Amino acid sequence: MRFTRSTLSLAAVTALTAGSVAVLASPASAAPNTTPQKVCGSAYKTVNSAAVGSLGTVYLTYNAATGRNCVATIRSSPGTAVDMSAWVYVEDTDQGDSDSGSFTSYAGPASVYGKAHCVDWGGNIKNVYVSVYGSNCAALKERRVTSVR
Repeated sequence: MRFTRSTLSLAAVTALTAGSVAVLASPASAAPNTTPQKVCGSAYKTVNSAAVGSLGTVYLTYNAATGRNCVATIRSSPGTAVDMSAWVYVEDTDQGDSDSGSFTSYAGPASVYGKAHCVDWGGNIKNVYVSVYGSNCAALKERRVTSVR
């Protein structure tokens, strides 16, 4: 009887250990682990966005107190580092900023003074590129371009 009890106890511990390993090895959540405000700052409010295929989203944010725009590209599912970028440009002032490289979750911040100006902005994740031209100004209708390279 002792042998049976010991064998059952060992089997139970083994099953619990295997179950714990299985739970720890489960895939991460598909939700992004950041927000545009975490990338750009809490004073920035999201004013526009563009999907980067199914890979994520590029966000244009604006800080009314400083007049600055900020762009962040955020992956839908963070993971292994991939080619990413975020950029913003104000044609009227010829000022811009960008952030690019190999990232696991987001690219950015990229920021520029843009109060009372149209802004061009965009980004990429892997080989999907999004560009938005003439955005967030009353005079023009923006133009969006998505390309796969």
